[in-house]
Amino acid sequence: MAVFYVDGEFLPAEKAVIPVDDLAVLRGIGVFDLLRTYSGRPMFLKEHVQRLIDSARQIDLDLPWSHAHICRTALETLSRNNFDEANIRIIVTGGSSPDFMTPQGNPRLLVLVTPLPKLPAEWYDKGVKVVTVRAERRMPGAKSLDYLAAAMALRQSKAQGAVEAVYVDRHDHALEGTTSNLFAVIDNRLITPGRGILSGITRQVVLDIAGGLMPIEIRDLPLTELRTAQEVFITGTNKGLMPVVQMDDTPIGDGRPGRFTLRIMEALQARFTRSLTLSD
Repeated sequence: MAVFYVDGEFLPAEKAVIPVDDLAVLRGIGVFDLLRTYSGRPMFLKEHVQRLIDSARQIDLDLPWSHAHICRTALETLSRNNFDEANIRIIVTGGSSPDFMTPQGNPRLLVLVTPLPKLPAEWYDKGVKVVTVRAERRMPGAKSLDYLAAAMALRQSKAQGAVEAVYVDRHDHALEGTTSNLFAVIDNRLITPGRGILSGITRQVVLDIAGGLMPIEIRDLPLTELRTAQEVFITGTNKGLMPVVQMDDTPIGDGRPGRFTLRIMEALQARFTRSLTLSD
C-alpha cells in the first residue's frame, strides 16, 4: 500500500485527499515535478526540486518551504514506501481560495510515491512511432498541473498506434512531446529546440553527454526538416532516451534506431550508473 505526503501528514494512498476548494481542483492552478529512482535511489532530486520552485515562481505561486525542506519531504515519503523502483511526484497546489480564482498564499505540498511503470524493451531495441499535433504550451517553462492539451494529444497518439505526440507550433516548428523533449540528428549534428519547451532534466544530461560526441545546435526545428532527419529520439524522466523510427506515416532514416542515438543511449546509461556510484 502506497504512502503519500499531504500537507504535513503521511497518509495511506486511499486517505490522501485535499479540499475541493483547492485551486488545483477548481482551476488546475499548481505545479509539479516528477523524478524516478535508479537502484532504489532518487535520481537528480535537487535538480527536479529546483525546477519545481522555478515553475512556481513563473506562475506567481509563493512557496513557504525551502529547497532543502522539499527534498527532505520527498526522501522521507520514499522511505515510507517499499517499491523496487518508484516515481516520485512532488506537487504544489494553489491552495484553498474563497473567491475560487486567486491564490491566497496557502499552497499545499503533496508527494506521491508510486511504482515505476516498466516500459517495453522493444521500444528501445526497435524504436517507436510518434505523431504530430498542433499545440503549444501557454507557459512552456512552467511544469504546471494543466495537462488537458497533453492528455488529448496522448489519446490521439494512442489511437494511431504511437507512444508519444510531438507538439508543432503555428510556425510549423516541432517543439517537444507531451512528456518528453525532442532531438534530431541532421547532417551529423544534434539538433534540439530551445524555444517554446520545458527544458527537461534528462535533456540537459543528454546535451552534456553529446557535446563530447558531435556538434550540437539548439535552435528552431521546422517540421519539414525533422521529417527528413537521419535520426530522431525523445528523452524524459521515465522514458530515458527512446529512439523514434516513425513520425506520423513517415519512416525516420532507415526505420531503425540510428548509430548516434545508440551511442548517446549507451553513454546516458553509463552516466546514470556513474551518478549512483558517486552518490555512495
